[in-house]
Amino acid sequence: MDNKQMQHGYLLGVDVGSSKTHALITDCSGKTLGFGEAGGGNHDVVGVDGFKHAMQRAIQSAIQTARIQSEDVLALGLGISGYDWPSQDGVMVEAIEALEIGCPYQYTNDVLLGLIAGSSEGWGVAVVAGTGNNVRGQNRAGKVGRITGNSVYFGEIGGGSEIVWLTQVAVTHAWTQRGPKTALTQMLISFTEAPNEFELIQGIATGYFHLPPFLAEEVFRIAQEGDRVALDIINTSARELALNVNAVVRQLALHDEKFDLVMIGSIFQSGEIYLSPFRETVLAFAPHANLVHLTVPPVVGSVLLAAQTIGIEPGTIKDTVVSSISDYPIGNDQEF
Repeated sequence: MDNKQMQHGYLLGVDVGSSKTHALITDCSGKTLGFGEAGGGNHDVVGVDGFKHAMQRAIQSAIQTARIQSEDVLALGLGISGYDWPSQDGVMVEAIEALEIGCPYQYTNDVLLGLIAGSSEGWGVAVVAGTGNNVRGQNRAGKVGRITGNSVYFGEIGGGSEIVWLTQVAVTHAWTQRGPKTALTQMLISFTEAPNEFELIQGIATGYFHLPPFLAEEVFRIAQEGDRVALDIINTSARELALNVNAVVRQLALHDEKFDLVMIGSIFQSGEIYLSPFRETVLAFAPHANLVHLTVPPVVGSVLLAAQTIGIEPGTIKDTVVSSISDYPIGNDQEF
C-alpha cells in the first residue's frame, strides 16, 4: 500500500454483536469520519440473512456519515459475535463478500476486539462478563487461546445468565431442603408473581417462567444485604470466571509474564464484591497480570484490525481513533 493510496483511502471497522452492530470509518491516520449502527447481527440469533442485513445497514450509515465511496475503503476489520469455530468460516466469508466492499479484510470473534482495543500492547487476555461470559487471548507470537463460550452447557460460568442459573439452582435446593433458605426465593416469587414457592418451582420446571439475565442485578443487591446464599453465588461466579481466564493464560504460557487482562461487561462494574475473588484467583496463578477495564468501544478494535490488514501498525493510530470518537454516540457494551 503506497502513501498516495493511504492519503486518499479509509479504514472500516465493524463490531457485530448479539444486540447491536456498529460500523466505524477512519482515515489512515485514525481520525474518525463516520459511524453507523444497526440491530444485532449474531447469525445464531438472527440467521445468516439477518447477519448480512445488520452489517449492510451499519456500514451504509457509516459511509453516508463519512461522505465517502465504498470503493475508497482500503481495508475492513470485523469482530463477529457467534463466530466461534472454523466450521463457520464459510458463512462468515459468504456474508462479508456479499457486502461488496472489494478490499482486503480480516475477521475474528468479537471478544478479541476488546483485547485489541483495550490492551496496551495489542496482546494479552480479554474476558467478557455481561449477559454471558467468554475469554479469548493472544500471546506475543500471535497464538490464540480461548474457552468455548458456551456457558453452563460446557461448565463456563461468570456472566449474568450464569448467575441467574446458579440462583435457580439455589432456590430449587432451598425448596427441596438440600440447601439453606435464601431471600433469593422471595425475589423470584416477586418477579414472576408466582403465588407461592411451589408454584415458582413448578413454573420454572415447566418453562412457564423465564428468568432473564438482568435478574443478576437483584442477586448482587441481595448479596450486598448479607444473604449468605447470594454471596456464595457471586463468589462462585467470580472464581469460576477467573478459572476460565487462567485456562487461557495456561494455553498461552503467560502465567510468568506481564500482560494486560482486559475486563469487558457490566458484571465488572459491580465493585469489589465480584472483583476481589476474581482478582485473587487470577493473581494466584498469573501474578503479573495487569487487570484493566475496557474504556473504549470495541469497534475501535475493528478499525485497528483493518489497519493491521494493510500493514499499518495499530499502535500508531490507536490514540487518534480513541480521541476522535467522542462526538459519536457509541456505547461500550456494559449492559446485561
